[in-house]
Amino acid sequence: MNTNLCDLTISEASNLIQQGSLSPVELTRAHLERIEQLQPRLNAYITVVAEQAMEQARVAEAEVRDPLEYRGPLHGIPIALKDLYETAGIRTTAGSSFLTDYIPTEDAFVVKRLKEAGAILLGKLNMHEWALGVINDNAHYGACRNPWDVTRSPGGSSGGSGAALAASLCMGSLGSDTRGSIRIPAALCGVVGLKPTYGRVSLRGVIPLSWSLDHAGPMARTVRDVALLMDAINGYDPEDPGCVQAPQESGGYQHGLYEVPLELKVAVLRGEFFESAAPEVQVVFEAALKTLREHAGVRFEIIDVPFPDMREFWLESRITTSVDAATYHEVRLKSEPEGFAPDVLDRMRGGLAFSGVDYARARRAQTILTRRLTSLLDDYDLIVTPTTPMTAPTLEAGAELDSARLYLSSFTAPFNMAGLPAISIPCGFTPAGLPVGLQLVGKHWAEADVLRAALAYETVTGWHTRRPVM
Repeated sequence: MNTNLCDLTISEASNLIQQGSLSPVELTRAHLERIEQLQPRLNAYITVVAEQAMEQARVAEAEVRDPLEYRGPLHGIPIALKDLYETAGIRTTAGSSFLTDYIPTEDAFVVKRLKEAGAILLGKLNMHEWALGVINDNAHYGACRNPWDVTRSPGGSSGGSGAALAASLCMGSLGSDTRGSIRIPAALCGVVGLKPTYGRVSLRGVIPLSWSLDHAGPMARTVRDVALLMDAINGYDPEDPGCVQAPQESGGYQHGLYEVPLELKVAVLRGEFFESAAPEVQVVFEAALKTLREHAGVRFEIIDVPFPDMREFWLESRITTSVDAATYHEVRLKSEPEGFAPDVLDRMRGGLAFSGVDYARARRAQTILTRRLTSLLDDYDLIVTPTTPMTAPTLEAGAELDSARLYLSSFTAPFNMAGLPAISIPCGFTPAGLPVGLQLVGKHWAEADVLRAALAYETVTGWHTRRPVM
């Protein structure tokens, strides 16, 4: 097994492939060997498609040698998908018992885009059942485990994506994010995850949790790799009613990464809600703010901004999610409730118990929060918070796990309600060796600004280069 190949970034591997010094076949084989070695310990995958991946790699190897066939920086790059992206001919379970044998006949819109870019699919990644949870302790396919400490959760619901990237079991992934499900595992696994603006990326062919709050987005080990994935999946889909024909970054996200302004005004949200983070998270976060102020190569003007009532908005987002989910699964809840894991069933039934008045109030709260955050961003370029209020919790039942189930989404869910683009990047480690994430939030449709700021921080720190010892 060639571990060094698996530790390459997408950008590094792409350059080597273009130079002719790295074969997509060699790269794919190295990842499949590493999956075979580490899957029993991490359970990051639900389905591995080794034979298909090798066939795709052989085709890519022939194509990349021909300038007329070369498709760009993702050509020949092994990736994996959260298992709620429909994939033609490959089962798509959404982490559920109901879809164990579901084999779609068409790819999701963004999966088609990745295939057109020449990416190689290694398989489908573990996730919290129906994406309704943040722990990824899946009752049907087993718990996914955090590579930094296999007794701990990788976060969720895109936990398989976070774990696979941290352990070098794939080079890039797509997750989904309803209340933090890209950014939470990114933070807890020490990788990068971007939730784009609501409506920026098509959700056609992505099994839903909440029509009101779902976002599809990229995950990788570096900001530049996330930008490469965004360039591939970005684009208007007229067949997705939620997709918006939005302003585009000229030349693409990767091309614009280094066009960083000399000064950015950043709001640090303060108050009891955000200061409820665990002490070890607060220490790392304050150190990250100091780095932004003093060393990031861009003048970050960091200003503390009180933001009251965020707890109430976060709680309202739970109502929207559970009601939307219960609506989607109404028939299953009535006819086959035993098919759901107990924690998911409880939340689904909670969604059925809310009244129309409750749901209307939650949607009204969403409108108010969106206006407040949009108004704040009229005066600031970015908002910054810790990504999560705690580090990866133990998977052992107890108070720590219960607290994580309730509060891991505290700092991420409000930005789903507002539909703002938000990224989590590694910003340090606790004394126990667990990663901490920094969340940067931008204006609607300003993914490019978020990525540029994230790169400015990443460039002067080495946190993204650390790898767990497996």
